[in-house]
Amino acid sequence: MALISSVGSAQALDGREAGLQAAHQALNHIGAGVPSLAVVIASHQYQAREVFNGVSSLLGDVPMIGFSSPAGLTQEGLHPHSVVVALLAGDFHADTLWLPGYAQSGRETAAKIEQHAAARVEQQSMLFFADGFNGDAEQFCGGISSGLNVIGGLSSGDLHTGNTYQMAGNQTGAGGLVAAFLRGNLKMGIGSDHGWDPVGRQFRITRSRGFWLRTLDGRPASETYAGLFGYPARDWAFPPLNYLSRLYPLGIEQGEDLVVRSPIRVEADGSFRMNATIREGIDAYLLVGSRAACERAAQQATQQALLQLGDAKPAFALVLVDVAWQMLLKAQPGAEIDAVQEILGTKIPIAGGYTLGQITSNDSTTPKFLNQHIVVIVFGENQEQR
Repeated sequence: MALISSVGSAQALDGREAGLQAAHQALNHIGAGVPSLAVVIASHQYQAREVFNGVSSLLGDVPMIGFSSPAGLTQEGLHPHSVVVALLAGDFHADTLWLPGYAQSGRETAAKIEQHAAARVEQQSMLFFADGFNGDAEQFCGGISSGLNVIGGLSSGDLHTGNTYQMAGNQTGAGGLVAAFLRGNLKMGIGSDHGWDPVGRQFRITRSRGFWLRTLDGRPASETYAGLFGYPARDWAFPPLNYLSRLYPLGIEQGEDLVVRSPIRVEADGSFRMNATIREGIDAYLLVGSRAACERAAQQATQQALLQLGDAKPAFALVLVDVAWQMLLKAQPGAEIDAVQEILGTKIPIAGGYTLGQITSNDSTTPKFLNQHIVVIVFGENQEQR
């Protein structure tokens, strides 16, 4: 059976109706194919259980994973306050896993992933989504062996309340990790890039603890940014500046590379709440993004994904984009999808959403935790196995 895909999206007053309509649309588009996997991207404004009930009322026991996002993405562009349902059908199998303890321990969650993967001898890949506000993604990545191909993102939602959720099977909730283990005639090409560059301003991380970056150059982080951008330090603790701080991430020196680390928000005490730890005593650089650089990054990520896919025929693209892109491209919503389609074409179904971090890996490396990136995952089938 050839690999086929379809995407449906819908807006409604409640999550159940939006989920029902999106699933109905996706089923209509997939025709006679029997879905092997469903991926659901739902507005954080809906209740997770309502979305699940609406989608599952039509999909039944089709393996499903999903996550919350401020907006969904499809080949038509950006869809606020919506549910997006993507279906994949082909000669592959998927089994899903719900791990509610991710927020408590990324390391223990990784160990359970490894244990689950070891139960099967076939080569497999794992697509996952985890809580973006709680949990240590770097710790999770460090606990995954290099033999498992892991790709995913951290679900986003209300930056003020930290409201986010995940869905797998018939389970929904916050603070967890959901995964789909994929095996069979299914190949994934993965590409990633970002559109932020250093502008010359350098800082020393003088105090940090856990996920909180306290001081830059000996001053509260908000004071340092106040001096750069002209707004009073106290204003950075309130909307909209406390969330727009994500537009100005830090490039952390790691060898010859700069690793991007982005604030989720600015706290009342002027510290930056991150979702990755940053060591004291190292140098960081202010990064600034642009629409042109992000569009180039989206194109390069798509080219990488297609190159990695090799001679496999592309059938579907999952696009995971950092929430900073939504902020930066507010005047041109969906511009990142247009850039992806310039490389991929307009006939390949696309689904995606905005995340608070992205994870990529391949068979030879442990997963990497990214901020501020776009990750393009192109699904295809190996031609010689058909």
